[in-house]
Amino acid sequence: MQEAVLDIVQEIAKGNGRITILTGAGISAESGIPTFRGSEGYWTVGSQVYQPQDMATFWMFTHQPDELWKWYLYRLGVCRAAAPNPGHQALVAMERRFGDRFTLITQNVDGLHLRAGNSPEKTYQIHGNINYMRCSLDCSDAVYPIPDAVQPKTKADQLTDQDRELLRCPLCGARTRPHVLLFDESYNEHHYHFHSSLKTARETALLLVVGTAGATNLPNQVAGEVHRQGGVIIDVNIETNPFARLAESSGRGFFVQQPSASALPAILAAMSAD
Repeated sequence: MQEAVLDIVQEIAKGNGRITILTGAGISAESGIPTFRGSEGYWTVGSQVYQPQDMATFWMFTHQPDELWKWYLYRLGVCRAAAPNPGHQALVAMERRFGDRFTLITQNVDGLHLRAGNSPEKTYQIHGNINYMRCSLDCSDAVYPIPDAVQPKTKADQLTDQDRELLRCPLCGARTRPHVLLFDESYNEHHYHFHSSLKTARETALLLVVGTAGATNLPNQVAGEVHRQGGVIIDVNIETNPFARLAESSGRGFFVQQPSASALPAILAAMSAD
């Protein structure tokens, strides 16, 4: 890693500016979770093959709720089989070191950051969490853990009658839906920390972007806001992407072309140096 990268993170760590982390699918891929738009995202219903952008919609839930739940319960099994990696652990250590100066904004719905030890209060899960569900009729803002009796599915499994009963709203009895942001839905503050993420961006001295390709709206707004405010952006990714170009265009930012499982511990070590 460039010495200049380590120098600037060490400099910011010694100050009092806010340190914000923005993570995407790349950090989870290093734990064995396929990226959302990869081959594992496709789903077949009869003879029809659906792309993720077709499958992960409220329209699909409305028209084929069993199929949407089967797909998400399959993905739930993939996520539960994965374990946090050294990149996740480095972010836990950063939160412990920097306290109120630290915010983690994640696009990932797998819950690995929380399982690693990051706190829910400082972790903005802007696309939701696959381990939870909520009322499809929005009878309340409550979010519920998916009951343990609802098992992850293989691609050949069907929903059972027991699954359908367990996947109901405890308050009104309507069907629940996965607590994730679907493609035909919009960000909001209550479920997806929209305004909180932008407020954090405006106060950020250092933004570490980790493993995201810039394909969704709010992450781009966050990075753009940090750039406008003159914050330092460091992009960690194995492939070049819009965040890398934004970081380098600022004159103070960097593109670190490394896996996050090795780059983040190195950045943490620099931050912790006397």
